[in-house]
Amino acid sequence: MYNLAVFGNPIEHSLSPAIHAQFAQQTATQVNYTKILAPIGNFSQEAQRFVASGGDGFNITVPFKIDAFELATELTLNAKMAGAVNTIKVQEDRLIGENTDGLGLVNDLIQNLGLSLKNKKILILGAGGATQGIVLPLLQQQPSRVMIANRTASKAEKLADDFSKYGSTCGFGLDKIKSDPIDIIINATSASLDGKMPDIANGCAHGAICYDLMYGQQTPFMTWAKENNASIIADGLGMLVEQAASSFEFWTEKKPDTQAVIKNLRR
Repeated sequence: MYNLAVFGNPIEHSLSPAIHAQFAQQTATQVNYTKILAPIGNFSQEAQRFVASGGDGFNITVPFKIDAFELATELTLNAKMAGAVNTIKVQEDRLIGENTDGLGLVNDLIQNLGLSLKNKKILILGAGGATQGIVLPLLQQQPSRVMIANRTASKAEKLADDFSKYGSTCGFGLDKIKSDPIDIIINATSASLDGKMPDIANGCAHGAICYDLMYGQQTPFMTWAKENNASIIADGLGMLVEQAASSFEFWTEKKPDTQAVIKNLRR
Protein backbone atom coordinates (compact mmCIF):
# COMPACT_ATOMS: atom_id res chain seq x y z
CA MET A 1 0.00 0.00 0.00
CA TYR A 2 1.34 3.41 -1.00
CA ASN A 3 0.29 6.20 1.35
CA LEU A 4 0.19 9.33 -0.79
CA ALA A 5 -1.29 12.82 -0.57
CA VAL A 6 -1.52 16.25 -2.17
CA PHE A 7 -0.91 19.42 -0.16
CA GLY A 8 -2.34 22.80 -1.11
CA ASN A 9 -4.38 25.79 -0.01
CA PRO A 10 -7.06 25.73 -1.31
CA ILE A 11 -7.18 21.99 -2.06
CA GLU A 12 -10.85 20.99 -2.21
CA HIS A 13 -10.98 21.45 -6.00
CA SER A 14 -8.00 19.14 -6.65
CA LEU A 15 -8.51 16.38 -9.24
CA SER A 16 -5.39 14.54 -8.06
CA PRO A 17 -7.16 11.91 -5.89
CA ALA A 18 -9.51 10.98 -8.77
CA ILE A 19 -6.60 10.80 -11.24
CA HIS A 20 -4.41 8.66 -9.00
CA ALA A 21 -7.32 6.36 -8.15
CA GLN A 22 -7.62 5.58 -11.87
CA PHE A 23 -3.85 5.05 -12.16
CA ALA A 24 -3.95 2.68 -9.18
CA GLN A 25 -6.80 0.67 -10.68
CA GLN A 26 -5.07 0.41 -14.07
CA THR A 27 -1.78 -0.80 -12.60
CA ALA A 28 -3.29 -3.02 -9.86
CA THR A 29 -1.48 -0.94 -7.24
CA GLN A 30 -2.83 -0.37 -3.74
CA VAL A 31 -2.88 3.37 -3.14
CA ASN A 32 -4.34 5.55 -0.41
CA TYR A 33 -4.27 9.11 -1.78
CA THR A 34 -5.68 11.98 0.31
CA LYS A 35 -6.06 15.76 0.06
CA ILE A 36 -4.46 17.78 2.86
CA LEU A 37 -5.24 21.45 3.44
CA ALA A 38 -2.07 22.98 4.88
CA PRO A 39 -2.36 26.33 6.65
CA ILE A 40 -0.40 29.15 5.02
CA GLY A 41 3.00 29.29 6.73
CA ASN A 42 2.64 25.77 8.14
CA PHE A 43 3.33 23.53 5.13
CA SER A 44 6.61 22.08 6.41
CA GLN A 45 5.15 20.91 9.72
CA GLU A 46 2.13 19.35 8.00
CA ALA A 47 4.32 17.58 5.46
CA GLN A 48 6.68 16.24 8.12
CA ARG A 49 3.69 15.05 10.14
CA PHE A 50 2.47 13.13 7.07
CA VAL A 51 5.91 11.58 6.53
CA ALA A 52 6.13 10.58 10.21
CA SER A 53 2.73 8.87 9.94
CA GLY A 54 4.05 6.57 7.20
CA GLY A 55 3.65 8.67 4.05
CA ASP A 56 5.47 7.32 0.98
CA GLY A 57 5.22 10.43 -1.13
CA PHE A 58 3.15 13.50 -1.86
CA ASN A 59 2.29 16.14 -4.43
CA ILE A 60 2.43 19.85 -3.74
CA THR A 61 0.31 22.50 -5.41
CA VAL A 62 -0.07 26.25 -4.93
CA PRO A 63 1.11 28.01 -2.90
CA PHE A 64 3.63 25.56 -1.45
CA LYS A 65 5.91 24.51 -4.34
CA ILE A 66 8.78 26.72 -3.17
CA ASP A 67 8.28 25.56 0.44
CA ALA A 68 8.54 21.98 -0.85
CA PHE A 69 11.74 22.90 -2.72
CA GLU A 70 13.21 24.04 0.60
CA LEU A 71 11.90 20.99 2.48
CA ALA A 72 13.44 18.41 0.11
CA THR A 73 16.77 16.92 1.16
CA GLU A 74 17.65 15.99 -2.45
CA LEU A 75 16.59 17.54 -5.76
CA THR A 76 16.39 16.24 -9.31
CA LEU A 77 17.77 18.43 -12.12
CA ASN A 78 14.19 19.32 -13.13
CA ALA A 79 13.47 20.54 -9.60
CA LYS A 80 16.75 22.47 -9.31
CA MET A 81 16.16 24.33 -12.56
CA ALA A 82 12.48 24.94 -11.83
CA GLY A 83 13.28 26.30 -8.37
CA ALA A 84 10.12 24.55 -7.18
CA VAL A 85 8.97 21.05 -6.26
CA ASN A 86 5.56 19.49 -6.96
CA THR A 87 6.43 15.88 -6.04
CA ILE A 88 8.34 14.40 -3.10
CA LYS A 89 9.29 10.76 -2.68
CA VAL A 90 10.11 9.48 0.80
CA GLN A 91 13.02 7.03 0.94
CA GLU A 92 14.02 6.24 4.54
CA ASP A 93 15.20 9.63 5.87
CA ARG A 94 15.50 11.20 2.39
CA LEU A 95 12.92 13.51 0.85
CA ILE A 96 13.61 13.51 -2.89
CA GLY A 97 12.11 16.52 -4.65
CA GLU A 98 11.03 16.41 -8.31
CA ASN A 99 9.15 18.79 -10.59
CA THR A 100 6.97 16.92 -13.10
CA ASP A 101 5.18 19.95 -14.60
CA GLY A 102 7.46 20.27 -17.63
CA LEU A 103 7.51 16.51 -18.15
CA GLY A 104 3.71 16.60 -18.12
CA LEU A 105 3.59 19.34 -20.74
CA VAL A 106 6.08 17.63 -23.04
CA ASN A 107 4.34 14.26 -22.76
CA ASP A 108 0.97 15.85 -23.55
CA LEU A 109 2.37 17.63 -26.60
CA ILE A 110 4.16 14.54 -27.93
CA GLN A 111 2.04 11.58 -26.87
CA ASN A 112 -1.49 13.02 -26.85
CA LEU A 113 -1.29 15.78 -29.46
CA GLY A 114 1.11 13.81 -31.67
CA LEU A 115 3.65 16.60 -32.07
CA SER A 116 7.40 16.61 -32.53
CA LEU A 117 9.24 19.45 -30.80
CA LYS A 118 12.56 18.88 -32.56
CA ASN A 119 13.68 21.93 -34.54
CA LYS A 120 10.48 23.81 -33.66
CA LYS A 121 10.38 27.49 -32.71
CA ILE A 122 8.63 27.73 -29.32
CA LEU A 123 7.34 30.94 -27.73
CA ILE A 124 6.41 30.98 -24.03
CA LEU A 125 4.31 33.87 -22.76
CA GLY A 126 5.25 34.78 -19.20
CA ALA A 127 8.43 34.38 -17.14
CA GLY A 128 7.06 33.30 -13.77
CA GLY A 129 7.22 30.04 -11.88
CA ALA A 130 5.09 28.15 -14.41
CA THR A 131 7.56 28.99 -17.18
CA GLN A 132 10.57 28.15 -15.02
CA GLY A 133 9.13 24.66 -14.52
CA ILE A 134 8.72 23.84 -18.23
CA VAL A 135 11.77 25.28 -20.00
CA LEU A 136 14.27 22.47 -19.34
CA PRO A 137 12.05 19.57 -20.52
CA LEU A 138 11.17 21.60 -23.63
CA LEU A 139 14.86 22.25 -24.40
CA GLN A 140 15.63 18.56 -23.95
CA GLN A 141 13.41 17.89 -26.98
CA GLN A 142 15.88 19.90 -29.12
CA PRO A 143 13.68 22.68 -30.49
CA SER A 144 15.40 25.23 -32.71
CA ARG A 145 14.79 27.88 -30.05
CA VAL A 146 12.75 28.56 -26.91
CA MET A 147 11.76 32.21 -26.71
CA ILE A 148 10.40 33.72 -23.49
CA ALA A 149 8.33 36.89 -23.65
CA ASN A 150 7.25 38.77 -20.55
CA ARG A 151 5.72 42.15 -19.67
CA THR A 152 8.97 42.93 -17.80
CA ALA A 153 11.62 42.16 -20.41
CA SER A 154 14.51 41.86 -17.93
CA LYS A 155 12.81 38.93 -16.19
CA ALA A 156 12.44 37.06 -19.49
CA GLU A 157 16.06 37.82 -20.40
CA LYS A 158 17.35 36.50 -17.07
CA LEU A 159 15.29 33.30 -17.30
CA ALA A 160 16.47 32.66 -20.86
CA ASP A 161 20.07 33.17 -19.74
CA ASP A 162 19.63 30.75 -16.81
CA PHE A 163 18.67 27.96 -19.22
CA SER A 164 20.99 28.88 -22.11
CA LYS A 165 23.48 26.08 -21.43
CA TYR A 166 20.74 23.51 -22.16
CA GLY A 167 19.75 24.86 -25.58
CA SER A 168 19.02 27.95 -27.67
CA THR A 169 17.03 30.50 -25.66
CA CYS A 170 16.22 34.19 -25.75
CA GLY A 171 14.08 36.55 -23.72
CA PHE A 172 12.35 39.85 -24.50
CA GLY A 173 9.29 41.99 -23.75
CA LEU A 174 5.78 41.07 -24.91
CA ASP A 175 5.81 44.20 -27.10
CA LYS A 176 8.77 42.80 -29.06
CA ILE A 177 6.88 39.76 -30.39
CA LYS A 178 6.80 39.99 -34.18
CA SER A 179 4.01 38.90 -36.50
CA ASP A 180 6.25 36.20 -37.98
CA PRO A 181 4.76 32.70 -37.65
CA ILE A 182 5.84 30.59 -34.69
CA ASP A 183 5.45 26.80 -34.44
CA ILE A 184 4.23 26.55 -30.84
CA ILE A 185 2.92 29.27 -28.48
CA ILE A 186 2.48 28.38 -24.80
CA ASN A 187 0.54 30.70 -22.50
CA ALA A 188 2.13 30.47 -19.05
CA THR A 189 0.92 33.86 -17.84
CA SER A 190 -1.66 34.36 -15.11
CA ALA A 191 -3.76 36.41 -17.54
CA SER A 192 -6.21 33.55 -18.10
CA LEU A 193 -7.04 33.56 -14.40
CA ASP A 194 -8.01 37.22 -14.75
CA GLY A 195 -9.97 36.65 -17.96
CA LYS A 196 -7.45 38.66 -19.96
CA MET A 197 -5.24 38.14 -23.00
CA PRO A 198 -1.59 39.28 -23.11
CA ASP A 199 -1.22 42.15 -25.58
CA ILE A 200 0.84 40.58 -28.37
CA ALA A 201 1.08 40.65 -32.17
CA ASN A 202 -1.66 38.65 -33.88
CA GLY A 203 0.23 37.30 -36.89
CA CYS A 204 2.43 34.98 -34.82
CA ALA A 205 -0.53 32.65 -34.14
CA HIS A 206 -1.31 31.90 -37.80
CA GLY A 207 -0.83 28.16 -38.31
CA ALA A 208 0.68 27.78 -34.83
CA ILE A 209 -0.06 25.25 -32.12
CA CYS A 210 -1.44 27.29 -29.21
CA TYR A 211 -1.41 25.73 -25.74
CA ASP A 212 -2.77 27.27 -22.53
CA LEU A 213 -1.44 25.78 -19.28
CA MET A 214 -4.82 26.56 -17.70
CA TYR A 215 -7.66 24.04 -18.03
CA GLY A 216 -11.37 23.77 -17.32
CA GLN A 217 -12.62 26.71 -19.38
CA GLN A 218 -12.30 28.51 -22.70
CA THR A 219 -9.63 31.11 -21.97
CA PRO A 220 -9.12 34.47 -23.72
CA PHE A 221 -5.84 33.08 -25.09
CA MET A 222 -7.65 30.13 -26.68
CA THR A 223 -10.27 32.47 -28.17
CA TRP A 224 -7.49 34.69 -29.54
CA ALA A 225 -5.75 31.64 -31.02
CA LYS A 226 -8.95 30.61 -32.83
CA GLU A 227 -9.55 34.14 -34.14
CA ASN A 228 -5.98 34.21 -35.45
CA ASN A 229 -6.11 30.89 -37.29
CA ALA A 230 -4.04 28.65 -35.03
CA SER A 231 -3.78 25.11 -36.35
CA ILE A 232 -4.24 23.36 -32.98
CA ILE A 233 -5.63 24.84 -29.75
CA ALA A 234 -5.30 22.94 -26.46
CA ASP A 235 -5.78 23.53 -22.75
CA GLY A 236 -3.69 22.13 -19.89
CA LEU A 237 -5.87 19.19 -18.82
CA GLY A 238 -3.59 16.72 -20.60
CA MET A 239 -0.58 18.30 -18.88
CA LEU A 240 -2.32 17.91 -15.51
CA VAL A 241 -2.85 14.19 -16.07
CA GLU A 242 0.61 13.65 -17.56
CA GLN A 243 2.41 15.40 -14.70
CA ALA A 244 0.39 13.24 -12.28
CA ALA A 245 1.44 10.14 -14.24
CA SER A 246 5.11 11.16 -13.95
CA SER A 247 4.62 11.55 -10.18
CA PHE A 248 2.92 8.14 -9.97
CA GLU A 249 5.80 6.53 -11.87
CA PHE A 250 8.34 8.36 -9.68
CA TRP A 251 6.76 6.75 -6.60
CA THR A 252 5.76 3.31 -7.88
CA GLU A 253 7.90 2.70 -11.01
CA LYS A 254 4.65 1.87 -12.84
CA LYS A 255 3.53 3.78 -15.95
CA PRO A 256 -0.24 4.35 -16.20
CA ASP A 257 -2.41 4.86 -19.31
CA THR A 258 -2.97 8.62 -19.35
CA GLN A 259 -5.15 8.84 -22.46
CA ALA A 260 -7.95 6.84 -20.82
CA VAL A 261 -7.90 9.17 -17.79
CA ILE A 262 -7.90 12.33 -19.94
CA LYS A 263 -10.90 10.97 -21.85
CA ASN A 264 -12.75 10.26 -18.59
CA LEU A 265 -12.08 13.77 -17.25
CA ARG A 266 -13.30 15.45 -20.46
CA ARG A 267 -16.72 13.74 -20.29
